[in-house]
Amino acid sequence: MKNHQTQVRVRYGETDQMGVVYHGNYIPYFEIGRVEWLRNKGVSYKSMEESGIGLPIVSMQVNYKKSARYDELLTIHTTFKSQSSVKIEFDCAIYNEANELLTTAVFILVFVSLKTGRPTAPPDYILELFKTLE
Repeated sequence: MKNHQTQVRVRYGETDQMGVVYHGNYIPYFEIGRVEWLRNKGVSYKSMEESGIGLPIVSMQVNYKKSARYDELLTIHTTFKSQSSVKIEFDCAIYNEANELLTTAVFILVFVSLKTGRPTAPPDYILELFKTLE
């Protein structure tokens, strides 16, 4: 399945004095979504890094539609969009408890060797995962 959902509750420290989530705090929410997407597919990001493979963001586009607020339970939707060579792309969205769309994003990440810092082919188990998503 290309989609996965996970939830996170907005903490006080992620907001301003008006109880609105600071725009930069959406990026970690999306990271939680991507890591949990991988975990749901049987891939541990920690194990991948321990084997020498990293997956840094090389491009992101975020579109803010409505503010998240303190103590709201947010649902992060993460959808695998595509994979080519060393890149992987995700479409993401965050909804509040009323199922209102708050934020959308597109992320492009690149598989890199942590030893060399250079792009590298995804590990075989990731390539097998991609085949199941086609």
